[in-house]
Amino acid sequence: MPLEAGAAPSPIPVELIDTADLPDGGYLRLLQRGNDFSIRFGSEELMGNRVRHSEEALATLGCRHLAEHGGRVLIGGLGMGFTLGATLSALPHAATIIVAELVPKIVTWAAGPLAHIFGAKLADPRVSIEMADVHDVIVRDVGQFDAILLDVDNGPDGLIHLANERLYCNWGLRAAYAALTPGGVLAIWSAYRDEAFVERLMSAGFDVDEVGVEAYPGEEYGVHTIWLATKRAVAVSSQERRS
Repeated sequence: MPLEAGAAPSPIPVELIDTADLPDGGYLRLLQRGNDFSIRFGSEELMGNRVRHSEEALATLGCRHLAEHGGRVLIGGLGMGFTLGATLSALPHAATIIVAELVPKIVTWAAGPLAHIFGAKLADPRVSIEMADVHDVIVRDVGQFDAILLDVDNGPDGLIHLANERLYCNWGLRAAYAALTPGGVLAIWSAYRDEAFVERLMSAGFDVDEVGVEAYPGEEYGVHTIWLATKRAVAVSSQERRS
């Protein structure tokens, strides 16, 4: 039956497409409402296809030092592929990009209900997927990465995977420092600022820039934070770092 004149249209229903179990218990939900897709943990939206600006900025800022010569980049978390897509756009064909993803269903969704969002990103010869905890890859591959891009939580804490706390603690940051080549960049996305975390980055030996990126460009809906932590090309002593 057609709507009566002046009647409000019926709201578009939210459909549960699939769920993905997490290592610590709990699960992710892939939701669809019309043309919009969302991956949620409880009430928290971890990613959605309408909100991609800051996830893309993570790659653009974290890889800008590699724009001419390429390099080896590690991405923590596949998500909806926006960080990966921006990394591909930022780097030349000589680059190598490893995506460490802990949840197998995320990769399944990329080839299934989210395939129209991913396009051909995963078929790019520069890209390989490693089903692993990104922390384990960081610890294993010492001195192997020119950039490490982390978007695995809503900030520097283990929201969806408690073991992610290892990425943000003092010794986890030192492991990331060791995994980078001289001049390499550890770029971390966050939904909020954290001054104590900046101090930990600096204590691990990094030079740190904090960049605020609009969550929704042109709209006043908050600002996301990206930390760009650079490993100095010349090592300095702990005494020099404290001065």
